[in-house]
Amino acid sequence: MTLYRSLLFVPGNNERFIAKSRTAGADIVCLDLEDSVPRDQKDDARKIVRSALDVPFDSAVFVRTNSPASGMLESDLGSVSCGNLDGIVVPKVDDPGQVRKIRALAPEKEIMPSIESARGVVNAHEIASCEGVSALVFGIFDLLHDMNVEYDERSGYFARSKVPVDARAAGIPAIDSVWQDVRDDEGLGRDCYTGKGLGYSGKSLVHPGQIKVTHQVFAPSPEQVQWARDVCGAYDESSGSGRGATTVRGKMIDEVHYKQAKRLLDSL
Repeated sequence: MTLYRSLLFVPGNNERFIAKSRTAGADIVCLDLEDSVPRDQKDDARKIVRSALDVPFDSAVFVRTNSPASGMLESDLGSVSCGNLDGIVVPKVDDPGQVRKIRALAPEKEIMPSIESARGVVNAHEIASCEGVSALVFGIFDLLHDMNVEYDERSGYFARSKVPVDARAAGIPAIDSVWQDVRDDEGLGRDCYTGKGLGYSGKSLVHPGQIKVTHQVFAPSPEQVQWARDVCGAYDESSGSGRGATTVRGKMIDEVHYKQAKRLLDSL
């Protein structure tokens, strides 16, 4: 069971930040090939990300590709797809046809489309309903640019409210947009509570220092806590008898799942 409380974006061209993200405690680490990487460093970033993926992460690990309209998405997928990659965050998704094309290119990976435009907001439920989509991500700043609107804490409120409703109707979670001021924990907490009240399951983050506040607000449900206890109990028993991997509720559980479950219980 993947938790969606925190989606930590890490620049794909920064090996030091990637190394730190491995033990940061985010539910999902997202190695970024898009906004944080200058165009002339895209190839180097792909190589760095691919090398980083050779070593399993304690958390779920995704890669944010460049957008479908960029002309770089296929190169991104071809460069970084491997067994340790759990999924991809695709920015600036406008319509379900884009998701279907991505699914054909990466049929075994989870897809988290990012809704960042007026068209994307209008089509959010259809996008969320596509095969392979595990969550929607909301991106406020590109949306406001598309709408020619200045940012404040209430900007884009209709769109921010609509995305988690469309996601829930499709049976998946939604992850709220970033809080940019990494020094403002009070503002971050306030923004997390607003997002939680709208139906979001977690938040996109730009700094590991934002994880603690975010996890406090988006605490796991009783069902998630029980799942974690079941996983830890089953894995401890299996490891004690020398078997390692085991099953819980009919699903295979290995060391990565155990670490995720233990981190959840440790956060309570």
